[in-house]
Amino acid sequence: MAKYSLTNRCLLVLLFMAAINKVYADNGYKLWLEYNKVSNRQLAVTYRQQLQYMIFPAQSDQLKAAKAELLTGLDGMLALKPRDTKSITNGQTIIIGTPRSLKAFSITAPDSIGSEGYLIKTALVNQKKCIIITANTDAGVMYGVFNFLKLIQTHQSINKLDLSDHPRMMYRVLDHWDNLNRTVERGYAGSSIWNWHKLPGVVDQRYIDYARANASVGINGSVVNNVNADALILLPQYLLKVQALANVFRIYGIRIYLSVKFSSPVELGGLKTADPLDPAVKKWWADKADEIYRYIPDFGGFLVKANSEGQPGPQSYGRTHADGANMLADALAPHHGIVMWRAFVYDNKVPDDRFKQAYNEFKPFDGKFRDNVIIQVKNGPIDFQPREPFHPLFGAMPNTPLMMEFQLTQEYLGFSTHLVFEAPLFAECLQSDTYTHGIGSTVARVIKGDYNKKLITGMAGVANIGTDLNWCGHPFAQANWYAFGRMAWNPDQSSAVIAGDWLKMTFSNDDSFVSPVKNFMLQSRENTVNYMTPLGLHHIMGISTHYGPGPWVDNAGRPDWNATYYHKADSAGIGFDRTGAGSDALSQYAPEVKAHWENLRTCPDEYLLWFHHLSWTYKMRSGRSLWDELVHHYYMGADSVKQMGLTWNKMQGRIDAERFTEVKQLMQVQLNEATTWRDACVLYFQTFSKMPVPAIYPRPEHSLDYYKKMKFYYVPGIGGNNYMTN
Repeated sequence: MAKYSLTNRCLLVLLFMAAINKVYADNGYKLWLEYNKVSNRQLAVTYRQQLQYMIFPAQSDQLKAAKAELLTGLDGMLALKPRDTKSITNGQTIIIGTPRSLKAFSITAPDSIGSEGYLIKTALVNQKKCIIITANTDAGVMYGVFNFLKLIQTHQSINKLDLSDHPRMMYRVLDHWDNLNRTVERGYAGSSIWNWHKLPGVVDQRYIDYARANASVGINGSVVNNVNADALILLPQYLLKVQALANVFRIYGIRIYLSVKFSSPVELGGLKTADPLDPAVKKWWADKADEIYRYIPDFGGFLVKANSEGQPGPQSYGRTHADGANMLADALAPHHGIVMWRAFVYDNKVPDDRFKQAYNEFKPFDGKFRDNVIIQVKNGPIDFQPREPFHPLFGAMPNTPLMMEFQLTQEYLGFSTHLVFEAPLFAECLQSDTYTHGIGSTVARVIKGDYNKKLITGMAGVANIGTDLNWCGHPFAQANWYAFGRMAWNPDQSSAVIAGDWLKMTFSNDDSFVSPVKNFMLQSRENTVNYMTPLGLHHIMGISTHYGPGPWVDNAGRPDWNATYYHKADSAGIGFDRTGAGSDALSQYAPEVKAHWENLRTCPDEYLLWFHHLSWTYKMRSGRSLWDELVHHYYMGADSVKQMGLTWNKMQGRIDAERFTEVKQLMQVQLNEATTWRDACVLYFQTFSKMPVPAIYPRPEHSLDYYKKMKFYYVPGIGGNNYMTN
């Protein structure tokens, strides 16, 4: 099968050129690539003087795309189109390319930036001052161009540049939980952007803009289908469709991956078993891998969810996770593909504490996986809760690559109606100290491979992208996509810097807008924890939909699907005892971490009820009782949303009216829902504490029975029934 014909290549070039130049209203479609006009006149004049001429030999599709992006950005921000030239004009020339494409100028790129890094530098070339953007590969040049544009978008000086950067992770991947029928599991921004019915004949320009956005923040991989996979994705008719997407992504340095169903040899191949040790099964997967690579020569590999939530896997045949992952890895190895094997598992038998299960299942197999297998581990041990301690597997498998999995789609954070900037959540996990290699061995250092240079490295984000005009449902939800890319590139980046850059690139450089909005963005996740799950509470949302409060849920299909399993509220107190006197989940951490969280004198309030069952009268650091502290956090959370809305109201006139109005309305929705969470949870837990709500707080508007009977019809993100009760 042909890799990609000349006709297709020409079509793609035309498509992305058309896409970049298309004019959209201020509806958020352009994401952080708005390329708003530089409003500071003197700064704009200075930029124009420095960028009059351009030397940018672009032969490959990737360099052509980078050049088109540069021209689009400079035109939008400065109404400038640098003159293409082969000679250098002093102080006015920007030179862009790889050392190979710039042979005439003897430009070099340091080995330290690797294959995807870049260098942006002011230097003398032929005795004339120039700006140089160079890299060892075309992909690195593209990343350099996007970051040079970011300097102008954020109004930085380009007088004396000396910047170099490179990604700390090899695999920086978005995971789409998109189904072939265009529904999106836990998706809150419309249908899937992949129109499988029209592919491969129709290549929507949204696919190109998606690829541009990813490249702009360094994302280099995309898993285009749900981890609860449909075996049909491996049929030739679908591989043709996947090939069409891969042809677009390739131009922007992005490899395509597929989620695969472990039972595919049975469902598609007519085999009687999917046993990973069966020779016929091994051959089926090897042949399938060969077939995929004939369609997509740079195919990235497989993502696998196995033996979890009813999905088939190797344990169905008495085999291990290592057996299953290694079989698939062997099929991909000749093509340099990888297997991303998810650690989100829990078996059919309810454990004493679901917290412990992934560790118990994977820790014994450290060092037993093939080199091209990476274990994809959620940031916390339960399931993307508003706050979780870092997963105990991080640091516990020194001979196995571990890939961080964050969730951008806000399954437990208010869907796309709540403004929740997730970068502080990411940073909280990444900067947690595992102590597994001594003090300072943070989660970030573990997943970067600092302690084992032989390991492949990566970070995955469950995408929050759909067909909504603004891609993510809430204008501010775009910031989570952006922040994920930035932190996958470098997990040590500052949440505040990322928030500031995103606001400037997306809305305005006006500090009277950026400063107050950045402040509430950075606080927004803590607000949400407070009105949903303060003091270490977790998993108390509505059953199945995960929408709205449901601390009373006690009738789900198995105990560890119930909220009551996690908060364990009774007349004596509240919280899950994971100390040695309880489930002993804390023993899965390094002794230093265990000691810190097990001791009530050192355990932070944020994790208190994660690890301890305490009396309602337990005296907190604030001097309040546990009950009063819990109530205080619930009311503080809802009030913080109100204050966020008041701050936003002052931004009227500082940005476009369309997005201002949309965010204003969404903030009112968030306030209403935060108040519901507050009142429902306080009333429910009061039935156990038997203690009054302090008089300084307003009374709940409704009774507990009212909240328990609330019904929500057609909740997005799930299939099945037309409504769910909490």
